[in-house]
Amino acid sequence: MLEALIVIPTYNERDNIEVLLERIFDLAIPDLGVLVVDDNSPDGTGKFIEELSKTNSSVHVLHRTAKLGLGSAYIAGFKWALERPDIKYVFEMDADFSHDPAALPGFLDEIQNQDLVLGSRYLDGITVVNWPLSRLVLSVGANIYTRIITGMPLKDATGGFKCFRREVLESLPLDKIKSDGYSFQIEVNFIVWKNGFRMKEIPIVFVDRTAGTSKMSRRIVWEAVFLVWKLRIDSILNRYPKK
Repeated sequence: MLEALIVIPTYNERDNIEVLLERIFDLAIPDLGVLVVDDNSPDGTGKFIEELSKTNSSVHVLHRTAKLGLGSAYIAGFKWALERPDIKYVFEMDADFSHDPAALPGFLDEIQNQDLVLGSRYLDGITVVNWPLSRLVLSVGANIYTRIITGMPLKDATGGFKCFRREVLESLPLDKIKSDGYSFQIEVNFIVWKNGFRMKEIPIVFVDRTAGTSKMSRRIVWEAVFLVWKLRIDSILNRYPKK
């Protein structure tokens, strides 16, 4: 029986995923499973997970036909989780070791009294390792910009290490969320906040990837720039559904 599920989107993460899964399961968290949502990785990530799932019942894979984006990968993972009534908690987590598996028990402790727990890189100063200054300035600036425009009380609204209660995912209009990257994280957080759920940030150490290539693009940045104004207008017009 699965009680908690980690959703990990992948595209060419074969160099990382095997070791990442080992470190996750070394924590021996009861009733924890992993769903890898693979976008038809040319390096064989999806095939590797498929074979692993035959011998490890806690590992699952959802194959997609092409590189369809981070946001839609998480939505596919959320829907997969919601089809299984025993799952109470659902994580977002990167495959590239930027999110430390050792933080998982802390998330599970906090989610007992929260609806959404968010790993924050900017809660206790700046806890980011190995980013170039330009990337750090972009990220810090994006979060300040998001907080000012939307009013959302988060120090790190763009991070992708988080844990949801099932009820939160059930409240989301999953088929209407089309954003990706930074924008996906901002939009989901905004809807959760507007619906009045309990949210808490906890400090994490974010380490830039050491293998593979970053999925960041100029399109993702500009999408986030414009999205926050759309969210501001939606907030004024009360367009988002309530609980």
